Amino acid sequence: MSDTRTASCNCGAIRIEARGQPVRVGLCHCTTCRKATGGPFTANGVWRADDVTVHGGTASWKDMTVSRHFCVSCGSPLFGAFDDEIAIGLGAFDVAPTDLVPTYELYTTRRETWCRVITPTEEFAGHRPAVA
Repeated sequence: MSDTRTASCNCGAIRIEARGQPVRVGLCHCTTCRKATGGPFTANGVWRADDVTVHGGTASWKDMTVSRHFCVSCGSPLFGAFDDEIAIGLGAFDVAPTDLVPTYELYTTRRETWCRVITPTEEFAGHRPAVA
């Protein structure tokens, strides 16, 4: 099995390579993630920025902490960049389903009442606490 995962936008103008395993995998129910995707939450694998290569030019906008990148041609939301990490949306990966399983959820106070994750996750009412 290759140690590199590939992801892309709907039109193929943007290609992403993520090497190795993610630092963590999680779900976010915050208002910004919901509005950015039009869905009730986002599901992301988070890699060290040094382990990710993006081919093609994205457009981005920045909320308070995250630069959110998308394809200018087809509008696909692809990844968020913050500090020295890149959070790639699980839906952008070329192979589906992935073997990536969320271990935490953020902003569970905004989670839809009908939404329950089958695998056990650590739940946070807001953002995940910083890890030293």
